[in-house]
Amino acid sequence: MAELKRIDEHVSTAELIPAKTPKNPRRRTQMNTSTKDEIKGTLHEVKGKVKETAGKVTNNPNLQAEGNAEKNTGKVEKKVGQIEKVFEK
Repeated sequence: MAELKRIDEHVSTAELIPAKTPKNPRRRTQMNTSTKDEIKGTLHEVKGKVKETAGKVTNNPNLQAEGNAEKNTGKVEKKVGQIEKVFEK
């Protein structure tokens, strides 16, 4: 077998090591807490509406009241997120 000769002797090892690239070039930034509060509020609001409607359909006043309470909690949480956004600026 023939010996292999190194033809790139003039190249330093630093040039052979690729530069570190981010694993995900489209890295996401962290969401603001105000945005998270708004999203959670919307989620609770929708969940409350579903429970409230399910309580009406099944004639279950407890489920209807629970849904109404969760919907109102979601509205408050959503409003808190909106207020936080105003103070962030």
